Amino acid sequence: MRRSTAAAVGTLTGAALILGVRLSVQPAALPTEAAPVAQQETEEPAPEGTSAPAKKPAANSSSAPKKKETTKPAAEDKGLKSGTYKGKAVQNPYGTVQVTIKVSDGKISSANATYPKTGFSGTINPAAVSKLSQQTLKVQSADVDTVSGATFTSQSYKTSLQAALDAAA
Repeated sequence: MRRSTAAAVGTLTGAALILGVRLSVQPAALPTEAAPVAQQETEEPAPEGTSAPAKKPAANSSSAPKKKETTKPAAEDKGLKSGTYKGKAVQNPYGTVQVTIKVSDGKISSANATYPKTGFSGTINPAAVSKLSQQTLKVQSADVDTVSGATFTSQSYKTSLQAALDAAA
């Protein structure tokens, strides 16, 4: 009876420690955008004969209404040409990754990749490449986040994607 109790307590303690370590590891915090700084008013000395100080707007503000700035999407600034472009095949310890993009109207319309499908890579890569492709379409650049658990695939994907974007420029 003592042995089975000791074994159960040991197993539960070990599981609790492992779970506690996994829960205490937090992913790195992403930087957040700073809120715009409110315009401050500055006080000038009160004109003679008055008691209240005069307020004037801060030096960086103007009394004229501001024009709305128009910016072009990043893809148009880059001048991507319509067509299908293959990035270079990038080798990593688990295999080769090669990205193919389709560009329409100056924007990436699809991003597909060939990747290792054998062994453990076969279980990780399909979901990782899917996430990387979705991010590519969202950000319209090679500035995509690395997928946890697929670091080599993510790095290879980014390198190949950048080569395809360079060819499309």
